[in-house]
Amino acid sequence: MCKVGDTIKIIDMQGEPDYAGRTGIIQSISVDPWGDECYRGTWGGLSIYPSKDRIEVINNDIKRIIK
Repeated sequence: MCKVGDTIKIIDMQGEPDYAGRTGIIQSISVDPWGDECYRGTWGGLSIYPSKDRIEVINNDIKRIIK
């Protein structure tokens, strides 16, 4: 899983093809009313939902694909 401060690259954001390829830093992590974790950060105005979206963590040359 990700943590605040991780740098990520969006591979696929459900319903938002313009976000693919964007990078940013996770600024906060919360849980929505349905129990899904979501990340907010510097990539734009939308939250990332790891249960629906695909991201790559790119911290310090360490790469992990999420989902």
